Amino acid sequence: MRKVLEIGGIVAAAVLVAFGVAAIVMGVNGRSTVRDSLKLEQIVGSPDMTPAAIKAEAKDAGLPASISLPTVSVAGKTIDTGARARAFASYMRIHTLEATGGLTYSQLGRYTAKPGTPVKLTDGHGGTNDPANALLNSSGQPTDNGLRNLWVTETALTTALNTSYMAEQLSLFGLVVGIALLLAGLGFGILAIGGALRNPERGLTSSKTKTAKAKAVQTV
Repeated sequence: MRKVLEIGGIVAAAVLVAFGVAAIVMGVNGRSTVRDSLKLEQIVGSPDMTPAAIKAEAKDAGLPASISLPTVSVAGKTIDTGARARAFASYMRIHTLEATGGLTYSQLGRYTAKPGTPVKLTDGHGGTNDPANALLNSSGQPTDNGLRNLWVTETALTTALNTSYMAEQLSLFGLVVGIALLLAGLGFGILAIGGALRNPERGLTSSKTKTAKAKAVQTV
């Protein structure tokens, strides 16, 4: 029975080591894939992508002081890591808010308001949801609000950048789990091969024998 347990321990250790190595390889490959994909886009942070510069811009644009501003500088840096991609996405959001006067996608009018539209029927920045007060294009259809379309583009790009950050973090997590499995497997294997389960009675018998001998000596 002890032999079966030893073999089972060795097999379990081998499985843990195999899973650990696989997890490490997948983590490293995932991280490399994220960074290689970002490099292909050749994104570089603009000069104003520093905490101090963006704070001044937000203030000049009249954005509320409670707005969350980026705290990491990526000015002049190539966006080739998940962390930099996330920071770049946060700067893009502030730039978009500056362009829309602090309004988000859901707050902007769907159409461009025609001149003379009552303020109450607009979003306060030239947009309206009322087709009757919308500026018509050459085909006679309401003109889309360009600022609202800007939000669509911003959301698509920032989502992709934030996904890169998430993917890199998941790769890092996989790497840590792989190392943990590898160490656990090696430790388990050492215990199994080293005979941690062998002859537990022997140690007990030896201990009893030593105790009996000690009592005999004391009696003499």
